[in-house]
This record gives sequence, C-alpha cells and structure tokens, in this order.
Amino acid sequence: MMVLNELKKKKILILGFGKEGIDSFLFLRKLFPKKTLGIADQKIYSIFYDRRKKGIGEKRGKVRLHLGKNYLKALKDYDVIIKSPGVPIHLPKVEKAFEKSSFAQGYGGRRITSQTEIFFENCPGKIIGITGTKGKSTTTSLIYQILKKGGFQAHLVGNIGKPVLSLLLSATPKDIYVFELSAHQLYNLRKSPQIAVFLNIYPEHLDYYKNLKEYARAKANITLHQTKKDYLIFNKEDKIVSGFARKSKAQKIPISIKKISKSVEFYDTCRKSQLKGDFNLLNMAAAIEVGKIFKIPKEKIKKAVKEFKPLPHRLELVGIFKGITFYNDALSTIPETAIFALDALGDRVETIMLGGFDRKIDFKNLAKRVSKSKIKNVILFPTTGEKIWKEILKISKNRGLPRHFFVDPIRNRRLSNGADIMKDAVKIAYQNTKKGKICLLSCASTSFSIFRDYKEKGDLFRKYVKQFSRK
Repeated sequence: MMVLNELKKKKILILGFGKEGIDSFLFLRKLFPKKTLGIADQKIYSIFYDRRKKGIGEKRGKVRLHLGKNYLKALKDYDVIIKSPGVPIHLPKVEKAFEKSSFAQGYGGRRITSQTEIFFENCPGKIIGITGTKGKSTTTSLIYQILKKGGFQAHLVGNIGKPVLSLLLSATPKDIYVFELSAHQLYNLRKSPQIAVFLNIYPEHLDYYKNLKEYARAKANITLHQTKKDYLIFNKEDKIVSGFARKSKAQKIPISIKKISKSVEFYDTCRKSQLKGDFNLLNMAAAIEVGKIFKIPKEKIKKAVKEFKPLPHRLELVGIFKGITFYNDALSTIPETAIFALDALGDRVETIMLGGFDRKIDFKNLAKRVSKSKIKNVILFPTTGEKIWKEILKISKNRGLPRHFFVDPIRNRRLSNGADIMKDAVKIAYQNTKKGKICLLSCASTSFSIFRDYKEKGDLFRKYVKQFSRK
C-alpha cells in the first residue's frame, strides 16, 4: 500500500500529460508545494500550452520536462511513476518498469502506479467501481442518480466524471465515489473497490493489449482484490465475468435479464424507463442492486430509474426530420453494440452507418444480423467498412443485398476530413431512407481513423442531420 506520506521523499514522474496527468500534477503540487516533479509525454506543444494554462511553471514548484520521442528514457531516474491510462503498456521501457515495480511489496526500488491506485489506497470514503466493455457509463450515471435520490453524498468520477486525485484533498468517510473504470485504469491495480459492478467482456482494445485474455484480466482487477466485507454485482450470463466472479472473495450478487424479469415491480420500472433495449435492463439491474445495498427505499430507486435520461451518443434519439427518425449511437465501437442497437430498434431500421478504425475485431456476427434485418442501405466508413461489407457479401451470397455506399476519401478526393465524410454520409441517408423509417449511426468500430473521438463523430452526425432537414 502506498500512503501519501511515502511520496514526500520520492522522486515522482507523471507519465502522460492529458486530463489525468494534469490532475495528478495539480494534486501533488498542492500536497508538496516545493517538490520537483517530472513530466514525461511524447507530445511537445500541448505540454507548453498546458504549462501556461495551468501555471505549471510557477516559482514555488520546480518541474522537469521530458518531452518528444525520447520521453521514456526518464523512467529510470524516478522512484515513483504515475502512469496515465493513454500511455501504452507494451512499450519496452514501460513493460520493464512494470516488471521492476516493487517497493509496494516492501523491497525498496521503483514503483509504477496510477492515479486510480493512489486514490483507492488513500480514499477515506466508499468507492463503487463499475467496469465492462459496454454499458459502464450508463450504469455509473444511473447509480449516481439513485444515490443522490437516496440523500447520499455521491461523486461521479473516473472515465465519465472528474479525475479523482484532487478530490482526495477534501474526501471524508461520508463521501461515496461512483467510479467508472476502464481496463486501462484497472491494469495492474493492487486494490479493488468496496462495491464492484462487472457488466460484460467483449473483444475490444486489442490494439492495446496482447490478446482478449490480457484485456479481461485487467478488467478483473475490479474484484480480484476484494475482501469478504465487499460486494460484487456481476452479470452471470457472461461466461468470462462469471469465471472471475468465482475467484472473488466478495459477497456475490448475480444479475441477469431473467432475474430482473422475475422481479415484477422493478421489471415494470425498467420497462417504463427512457433507456431502450434489453441490454439496458442489465445496466438498470446493476444500479438497482447498488441502491439496495445502501438501503435506499424502493420508491426512490424507481423514481431515479424512470427519470434517468439516456447519455449522449448512446442510442440517442436525435429526432424525426422529413419523416425519418435518426438515432445517434456514436459510442458503438464493437460489433455487439451495433447488434444490440438493431435489436432495440427493430425492423424500422432502413439505413445504418458502419465502419471506422481497424482493431482486428471479427464482424461475422454483425454481418449475419444485418443480413437478417430489413436494412436497405449500408453506409460504410473506412477502414473497417470494407471488411464489414465483405462479410455481408459472404453471408448473403448476393441474395437480397442492401445498397452500399462507401464514404471514403481514397475513393472520393473531395472528402478530405471527418466533417466532409459525415456530411456526405448524412446526405446519402436523407436521399435513400423512406419516411417512417430509421437511420442509425452505430459504427461497430472506433473513430480514430476519421474523427477525433466518438463525441466528434456523434456531434457531426447531429449537426448535419439538422442542417439537411432545413434544405
């Protein structure tokens, strides 16, 4: 365990200087005003921008900058390395740092840690950790709303909320931190939250991890260090999740669609919520179980569930324009989420937008689902759009194929950026989707080959849907 006082005499390096890295720096500067801190990041210009913006070069604290392509050389010169989630784990120097990370076990030497781990080891309040390949943001937000309705002093943190370290300065035993946890944040974690919610495991981030097994093992740290006093709420319908649950020492609360269907009272509440699709039943079930642990009255839980609004970019209704219903599911980054979206919306989906960055994921099941649907138009983004279309061709064997449209800068030079690509895609959707039908953006791939992130993709989709509606 690393208590904060241990950091006082250690040489500390912040590895990666994005949102979390900046928060870590500001926290350490308040804790140790005169301490020299190291910052290492591959980027150069953003660092200097942040120095001006955040006052990193102030007189009372010293900063050592390690920037550019050789930024990892600095690792050997520090006792404690606080790694940000975005820094890849399999860079040789980072792997070596993990291998030699030892002083936490009492052997002296160097330790590589994270903002999440430091928070977990020093937080006086309760932590509810939520993870899963999909559904964690919705579940985290709903748990937060239920706790607020129950009168608790809750905070929304992690992937969906604020970085956490600065919150340690004012944390009390009464505080409850509802913490959305990615696999990157959970990787190599030596402590688990008091209440863990483990939703599902699907193949994702296989460009970051060596394989699905390593990715799943990172996720499993949410429960593998729990004690008999802790709680694990887990999806018993997911074989990988159930396997890790069996190894957990925590008190286990299994959830499933079947289980919540038998609870007539809560099932009726879930069906009346604004969240669409059976996959959201599991998210609601998990949040409801957290409410029960805190003994929140049923009526307050039900009220929170009914009033909860879907988060942006997650099967979000953009509106009905020119008789066409548009749904923004920009956070769909794996085939399973596109399949869930199609299951939730049914046969009215006539146009779907698919494709994006290639992370070596299999699209066969998605192709089968598209082939069985009543989809008439498939709008395909690079680079996985081509892979998805080839799978659809294999399965359908040219029988009853939907029309396909490649919205690709290589095929069309005038499409020079993400805005051009989305504008063209939405234009095609308006031209080919009939009134009374649905156009669904659910790409089953990440955005990075075209858009900055899923938010930019979803925002551009909304923008052009509304813009073309006025023409």
